[in-house]
Amino acid sequence: MLDAVVVGSGPNGLTAAVTLARAGLEVVVLEEQPTAGGGARTLDLGLADGIVHDVCSAVHPMAWASPVLRAFDLATHGVELLTPGVSYAQPLPGGRAGIAYRDLERTVERLGADGDAWRSLLGPLAEHWQAVVGLALCDKRSWPPGLSDGGAAVTAARFGLAVAEQGTGLWGRRFRTEEAAALLTGVAAHAIAPLPSTGAAGTALLLGALAHAGAGWPIPRGGSGAITAALQAELESRGGTVVTDHPVRSRADLPHAATYLFDTSPGTLLDVLGDDLPPSRRQGLTGVARGDAAAKVDLVLSGPVPWTEPEVGRAGTVHVGGTRAEMGRAEAAVAAGDHAERPMCLVSDPTVVDPSRAKGGLRPLWAYAHVPAGSTRDVTDDVLDQIERFAPGVRDVVVASRCTPASRLAEHNANLTDGDIAGGRVTLWRMIARPTAHPNPYRQAGGVYLCSASVPPGPGVHGMAGWHAARHALREVYDLRTATL
Repeated sequence: MLDAVVVGSGPNGLTAAVTLARAGLEVVVLEEQPTAGGGARTLDLGLADGIVHDVCSAVHPMAWASPVLRAFDLATHGVELLTPGVSYAQPLPGGRAGIAYRDLERTVERLGADGDAWRSLLGPLAEHWQAVVGLALCDKRSWPPGLSDGGAAVTAARFGLAVAEQGTGLWGRRFRTEEAAALLTGVAAHAIAPLPSTGAAGTALLLGALAHAGAGWPIPRGGSGAITAALQAELESRGGTVVTDHPVRSRADLPHAATYLFDTSPGTLLDVLGDDLPPSRRQGLTGVARGDAAAKVDLVLSGPVPWTEPEVGRAGTVHVGGTRAEMGRAEAAVAAGDHAERPMCLVSDPTVVDPSRAKGGLRPLWAYAHVPAGSTRDVTDDVLDQIERFAPGVRDVVVASRCTPASRLAEHNANLTDGDIAGGRVTLWRMIARPTAHPNPYRQAGGVYLCSASVPPGPGVHGMAGWHAARHALREVYDLRTATL
């Protein structure tokens, strides 16, 4: 009998597996896809010779900021995180743009009349980013480590007040220019939630602070798959095993083990072991509130995107949604179950910092468009229409494209049900009661744990859900009180 089986090989599943293996347990990871990595994989999609694409996540501020991945030290495991000088950009009509430089003071200078307001909001959070991350990535059940320190507690309070401001109708009071307002709203839109809302505001303030701290918003050299490859290599060096092409549909697909950790959606856990769960747990997992969705567009270009404002071309991430008002209308349409006339889009050109991704004069371009859950729409033209507003002539450099509608995202990652890339709705309450308000959100039954983005702290390539779940398993199944990564 094995000590532990982990179902799913995304960053959370692999982090859980490494944590258990370092404690001396025999661990096997089962993965449905031909390659490990879940939402952090980099694959040749066959669009052009030598061009690889990130199948889900592409830009990774949480990878360097996560406490567990900081302890793991990605750099010593061969992962090079490349930091663009411009963390993110927000092109606007008329050739204008909001630009968030890695350098806070340069951002403040460019924002002009709103520079001081930007600094007062994000400067203290960027300076004390570890306290912000500790608050955001804790298990939402215990006091985050380090926040007992007076300065960290002040930062946590400041973060809470900023969420109350930016997540409500008060958000219009801070900024006077469209550039600053749209710049922060573009980050809030990562939550795929109505604007303003507290869930979106928390997302904006966390990611906005990290844009001006540490490694900013980096892109791994070679693609996102470098992160999961490092975790897999560490697991295998500790005697663990990753078995690919092994779907888990029922208990019959699981080897006998003392502990099971599911880096999956709640629905998969219910399908496989639902009969073994207490009725209250089954009911809670059945009622998980799903989030709205994204549709993916992978493109191959013969040259850089011809942004009207050249500084936008220096950004690792571009939020293509126009003004704050336009983005608000687009996200409201999606929340109502409709396709926005001008959808919110996220775009990333990894060659901005990683020239090795370009081959034979061609380069990949990564894009998402926000759509209603379960959408079957091919959004390629929607994405290109949005980019064309701010980069006339972009279609002239498109060599190949492929859209994966929201309804089909689960084909390459079963966790992305109906295109929900966040593992559930992103609201302030749902980031705590994730999937339910139970005191232990990870343990679902004796020896059975959920360790995906559907438990705290939620979405992102940070491994913390896997870390929290593995620590619970070590204490509750094996009476081991320490865990390392």
